[in-house]
Amino acid sequence: MTRTIRLAIGSVILAAAVLALKLVAWGLTGSVALLADALESVVNVAAALAALVAVHYAAMPADANHPYGHTKAEYFSAVLEGALIVIAAVAILHQAWGAVWAPRAPDQPALGLMVSAAATALNAGWAAILTRQGRRARSPALLADARHLLADVVTSLGVLVGVGLVALTGRLWLDPLLAGLTALNILWSGGRLVRESVGGLMDEAVEPGLLARIRTAVAENGSGAIEAHDLRTRHAGQLTFIEFHLVVPGMMTVESAHDICDRIEAALRAEIEGATITIHVEPEGKAKHRGVLVL
Repeated sequence: MTRTIRLAIGSVILAAAVLALKLVAWGLTGSVALLADALESVVNVAAALAALVAVHYAAMPADANHPYGHTKAEYFSAVLEGALIVIAAVAILHQAWGAVWAPRAPDQPALGLMVSAAATALNAGWAAILTRQGRRARSPALLADARHLLADVVTSLGVLVGVGLVALTGRLWLDPLLAGLTALNILWSGGRLVRESVGGLMDEAVEPGLLARIRTAVAENGSGAIEAHDLRTRHAGQLTFIEFHLVVPGMMTVESAHDICDRIEAALRAEIEGATITIHVEPEGKAKHRGVLVL
């Protein structure tokens, strides 16, 4: 079992524990804001299950039907998580609107807030672990889960402060207001998550900083070649696909051209973990006098 799959299993267990705690907090207080917080945790459980399925599928090796591997499965998980967040936001807004017309003071606010605070602390700790490990593993599913949990932590902190103010001041309208703000916050988070995941599914190029590192690695390790052009890149989960045309002198032997390619590939793999590289060698007559000038 890979580290990524173990983390995904941990996310499912923790999400279920946090949901249970938040439902207890809501049951103790009857606060619609705490109900909204609990509804978001329902999404967390569903999203964690989806992430577990995705990382398990993404870890499968390439086969005849999927020669480039299964790594894009993680993007589907992230898109699903974003969609679930939107559904949760709509449900929370519905509950908040009902509470506007029938506000009520929270019961046992101190005990309920303590339980909710414990759930929030669990989420914060696990989000930090997922962020660190997700970056190390370059897992879109784990990073999406971490961002969602961080948004949940921010939301929960706001809810805790707000429900506390309701109990202290008796201003009952604060409760549905906080629930509505919670819904808007997670709606924004879900929209951003969907946008980033769709970008991966649509084969967006790597970010400018990484592209500059790729160009530098080609230029500094392509001695003997003339230029590299038509550089194309894309991410697919943990993999980074890099392909370009390498122009060499027309009289160069195949063996010499191959040695240059090997040198460039080794440099790129040392620079970028999970790099999958395709180089098309061309004679100098194919030069376009643009792209990467080899030093």
